[in-house]
Amino acid sequence: MKFGPVAIADAEGCVAAHSVRAGDVIVRKGATLGAADVVRLSSAGVTELVAVRFEPGDIDENSAAARLAAALAGPGVVTEAAFTGRVNLFAASAGVLTIDVAAIDTFNRIDEAITAATLPAMKAVVAGEMVGTVKIIPYGLAESLVEEALASLPDAQPIAVSAYRPARVGVISTLLPGLKPSVVDKTLRVMAERLAPAGATLAGDERVPHEVAPLTRAIAAMATGPAEIVVIFGASAITDRRDVIPQALLEAGGRIEHLGMPVDPGNLLLIGELAGKPVIGAPGCARSPKENGFDWVLQRCLAGIPVSRSDIQAMGVGGLLMEIVSRPQPRAPGRSEPARVAGMVLAAGRSTRMGQANKLLQPVRGKPMVRHAVEAQIASSASPVIVVTGHQSDEVAAALGGLDVRLIHNPDFATGLASSVKAGLRALPEDARGVIVSLGDMPNVTAQVIDRLAQVFAERTEALAVVPTLFGQRGNPVLLSRELFGAVAKLSGDQGARRLLDEAGEAVVEVALDDPAIALDVDTPEALQALSEVSAGV
Repeated sequence: MKFGPVAIADAEGCVAAHSVRAGDVIVRKGATLGAADVVRLSSAGVTELVAVRFEPGDIDENSAAARLAAALAGPGVVTEAAFTGRVNLFAASAGVLTIDVAAIDTFNRIDEAITAATLPAMKAVVAGEMVGTVKIIPYGLAESLVEEALASLPDAQPIAVSAYRPARVGVISTLLPGLKPSVVDKTLRVMAERLAPAGATLAGDERVPHEVAPLTRAIAAMATGPAEIVVIFGASAITDRRDVIPQALLEAGGRIEHLGMPVDPGNLLLIGELAGKPVIGAPGCARSPKENGFDWVLQRCLAGIPVSRSDIQAMGVGGLLMEIVSRPQPRAPGRSEPARVAGMVLAAGRSTRMGQANKLLQPVRGKPMVRHAVEAQIASSASPVIVVTGHQSDEVAAALGGLDVRLIHNPDFATGLASSVKAGLRALPEDARGVIVSLGDMPNVTAQVIDRLAQVFAERTEALAVVPTLFGQRGNPVLLSRELFGAVAKLSGDQGARRLLDEAGEAVVEVALDDPAIALDVDTPEALQALSEVSAGV
């Protein structure tokens, strides 16, 4: 193929490399010039133009693109007519796009004139969605290059769509005290939304205690029933192959293919098999409609694509999904009106590690320590604010003089923390949907931290509790939903909410904060001295 300036008298049969405009005469780029075009251009004063002249053995761009696209398109993929050297490829039905990546890479290395682009491999696609395109860069090329590109391809076409099957999916939910039924119900609704694009349906909803024996029976029964895929939503995340869900799968006669995945959210996923059916231990993030690693595995299973350990291990590049916001459907609306959240400050302790002094009354930045904690609650959206007193209650009350709080005295403060929490809960208004519990010895916690917990609680309707974290470690204050109040009432001694939060599992929403105040409590004279020095800028 020759490319360059051509005298207008010799231009018949050439392809215009660029559009030519001369007076009223227009020749579009890519047009093959006929005798009439030559006459019109010559009459308009055009003496030469940049054009392409094919040589023996050349093939035009559209013919080349059509031949190559036909060779690339496999089952489930259709092609459109070639135009300007391009052929687009489309999904014939909803499913998962499979790409022979090595074949496409080899194809694209044949010559710079030949290109093929696709969507990412294993992407879920809908019918009619463009999945790839073939583009020939020049207006033509040597047919031998096309033959070389065709010869590079494997027997199986490298671009295909594995269509979804109308699969039946069985769901098993394990339960722990404190896991609200509404959380399980919402999980099933989200699951149904995930299945809808594939035409799949729920084939069962089994709920059992989060224990190996009952879960083993449920898995065995589900796998021998009509369900073609089994999904297990655990009340507590899987952290080890010896954990409840993996052990139950093994005892049911199944096998574990892989535990964990390099996709975030979605790390704590298990994939296994029983009776020839995929069994998925879902990560906690799968309760949300937000895309996560569970979607990647579920979509492949729905399309009949086996998921192996090596498949999971290859998901790391591109597996950081924290900012991806696509969903099967928009997130279900939050509470119709802001949930009323009360505030509680625990100020009843005896400060035994501080020595003779009551740490809550010690000055910090010119105020008693406890006053800082209470003022933060008052400045937040929490209302009303309850302060539970006990040891030296009169002195603590005096330290809070003039503040809009309700003081609740706990006569049993000496029995431990649990009695103070219960005393505070009894004083809450009936319409409080939750309470943010602060500690009186954490003077650096701000109203902004408290409001952030309340905001997340309003957005995450399934939350039983909301806790702040610093570098992955939980801190204070803690927001408790009213659904946990009954369980709190059963605590005793120095038991705090930690055990309840552990049992609530995935219903506890963690909020990562870059604020050391959530981990700083003042228990000793040394800690108080360090805090005073920092506050004074020492």
